[in-house]
Amino acid sequence: MLGFDLLTNFFDWLVTVRKNSRTTAKQRMGALASFAEYAQCRNLDAGCVFRSSLARIAKKSFRHVKGKQRSSFTRAELEILFSLPDTADKLGWRDLVLLSVMYSSGARAQEICDLHVKDVMHDEKGNAILVLTGKGEKSRRVKITADATQLLDKYITYRKIQGQPDRYIFPSQRNESLSVPAIEEIFAKYIAMAKTAHPDKFCNGPYTPHVMRYTTATHLIEAGVPLAIVKNILGHSSIQTTQIYVDISQQTVDRSMEEWNEKWFSKNNPDTSALPQEKNFIPDFLR
Repeated sequence: MLGFDLLTNFFDWLVTVRKNSRTTAKQRMGALASFAEYAQCRNLDAGCVFRSSLARIAKKSFRHVKGKQRSSFTRAELEILFSLPDTADKLGWRDLVLLSVMYSSGARAQEICDLHVKDVMHDEKGNAILVLTGKGEKSRRVKITADATQLLDKYITYRKIQGQPDRYIFPSQRNESLSVPAIEEIFAKYIAMAKTAHPDKFCNGPYTPHVMRYTTATHLIEAGVPLAIVKNILGHSSIQTTQIYVDISQQTVDRSMEEWNEKWFSKNNPDTSALPQEKNFIPDFLR
């Protein structure tokens, strides 16, 4: 029977052994909850135990996740991060291009590892369009900025692989392509350097490669890009997944409200000069 102990062990295994994030565990919880509704219709007693066990686990394990704030890079922190790689060194040159492409595309670390020369195309204006292969072997096309395109094109030319479509774009020192742990090490290296040089910044970590993807999504939303388009850029199968981790900062909300007020209300305020004016507007009890 799918009871509390069995389900608890399953979710503990997801997080501790399989190393899934708690967000992924919550998605598994949602899928099981849907199945529990079906199971209850087939076997009332077993279904009730199943659903109540899920409810207990959700209340116990995921209560703190709702208010969890995801870390992201500020624009000032991104400028610092991009300034750190030494482009006179071939690895530093690779790292700068990698960081720039990850921010411009919102790609997952594994998608960057799998990027081949043939996966880079160009539109009529010369901007690069990346063919990224995500989860479930689903491919999508993401256009990156002109600056990131220039860096990427120069890097491909520098490596002399522009005529070799099956070559990986980002190699390691020993292998033809980077691995996800290698990208994690790259991030850790530059974050450590950045914290040393700027102890007042980079204080909301940990800063994993996924933080760059989250930062891209956040900046797209802040720029006014519709959530449905952000969903396609990130390669999410459901817009609910996009909504889970795209949190707009309160500062952005406040700024948007100020701009809205200035745009729509500053010129449309009622003309108070035509209203009756009270000479003595101070209440008696304050005189």
